[in-house]
Order: sequence, then C-alpha cells, then structure tokens
Amino acid sequence: MLSMTGYGRGEYKDGGVELCVEVKTVNNRYLDVAVRAPRIFIAFEDVIRSAVREKLTRGHADVFVSFSDKRRKERTIYLDEGAAQAYAEAARKIHSLFPDAENDFSVTNILRFPDVISQDEVSSADEECLNALKTALSSALDNLNAMRSAEGEKLEKDMLSRVDVIDGDVKEIEKRAPAVVENYKSKLDAKIKKILESTEIDEARILTEVALFADKSNIDEEITRLHSHISQFKEICKEKLVGRKLDFLVQEFNRETNTICSKSNDTAITKIALAMKNEIEKIREQVQNVE
Repeated sequence: MLSMTGYGRGEYKDGGVELCVEVKTVNNRYLDVAVRAPRIFIAFEDVIRSAVREKLTRGHADVFVSFSDKRRKERTIYLDEGAAQAYAEAARKIHSLFPDAENDFSVTNILRFPDVISQDEVSSADEECLNALKTALSSALDNLNAMRSAEGEKLEKDMLSRVDVIDGDVKEIEKRAPAVVENYKSKLDAKIKKILESTEIDEARILTEVALFADKSNIDEEITRLHSHISQFKEICKEKLVGRKLDFLVQEFNRETNTICSKSNDTAITKIALAMKNEIEKIREQVQNVE
C-alpha cells in the first residue's frame, strides 16, 4: 500500500554538471504532473512526465528541477545594433534638452543597457545534461516511493485497526438482532392486553403483526454483506495499488450501515451502527490518502 503524499530528492554532480530534482506529491483523484524546470530542459518535459507515470498512478506531483552547468563552453555574443542606435539617439536628444547637464554617455554605458548585448549559450540540453536529469529524477522517484511506502504502512495499520472495531460491532449487532423481534412481541402483547384488558386476545393476529415486523426489520442480509466487505477489505490491503478498490468498498460499508440504522427499530443496534459510521468515515478519510 502506498500513500499519495510524499517527498523525494535526487542529485547528480559530475564533470561540472550539477542537477537536483525534487518531487512532491499530494492527494488527487487522478495523476496530475506539474513540471518546473529551467528552459534548457523544455524539450524534455515529456521525458520527465513519462518517468513519473511509470512510478505513480494517482496524485498530484510537483517536479522541481534546478541546474548548474560549470563546464567551459564557447559563448557567442550578439549585438543588437538597432537597440544601441536607439539608446544613443535618445541620449543625444536628452542632452540637447538639458545642455547644462553633464554628458557621461559612453560605449561602456551602452553595453549595460537592456537587450543591447545577449549571449547564446546551449539552446537545449546536451546528452550529458539529459543523462544527469534522468539519473537525478530516477533517484528522486525512488526516494519518494520509499517515503510513500512507509507512510502507506502506517495508513494500512490504522485502517485495519478500525476495520477490526467494525467487525466487533457487526458481531455485536448480529448477536443482538434476534432479540429485537422477541422484544417487539412482548411489548405488543403488553400493549394490547392493557388496551383490551378482559377481552380475549387474537394470538394469530399478534403473530401476523410480529411476522410483518420481523420481515421489515430483518438485517441478516446487511450483516452478511458487512462480514464479506470486512474480509475483502483485509485482502485488498495486501495489494500495492488499493485506493480505488477501497474507496468503492467503503461506500458499500456505509450503505449497509445506513440500512441497518433505518431497519433495526432498536435503540441499542442503532447506537452501535452509528458508532460504526464514525469508524467508516475515518477509514474513508484515510482511503483518500492511498494510491
């Protein structure tokens, strides 16, 4: 079982190339990958996304890439002559407006103006940079999954402990259920005797009413299905990717418990069922964190 929440970091340092990849994941119904990387890697975003998809199936993943290239490389300097001429013309015009002002305009000043000089470094990552990216990303994802696995073990332990509580509650309801009909018959007998007093009671009619009540309040099917759901929950937890299955199963837990609450006609059973709903809701919240 894997948690959808985690963090992993991977680094690469060799031959002047330094690259760090950080991956942070949070809950999300589907897999969503956001990449924040230097422009040099813009052509390789699909490579990053594909690597993430191989390791994740659900959740929102933020991938951060930081990069430094200290290798000695040839650089080409570009001069924007139009921009330089525009700055020079503007300087001359300003001087004509303010002839008393000191004119410190120089070639060095022009070089400092924006867009006059530009450098053309590597326009896209070379093979060494791409190898550094893949190495650091793979390490980050492995570290991420190690953290998600550790967190998943804690989630599994918590959910299974709550399922054990639900299992005990279901057995308590199962034990209590047969007494509900008997209690109803006793109360019905006492109520009719009090109303009719000396009049003879039609036992057949009472048995008919009790039979109708027993049919309406019967929760045997719900109890059987809950036992099955509990068994399935424990088996599913042994798998690696369980989020969607458990999400559906928890809905079924809730459905059966709601039916028991509506059919039981017994305060004690209703109280137990409400306690079960509380545990089911806590499990549902945890399932939202599971891949």
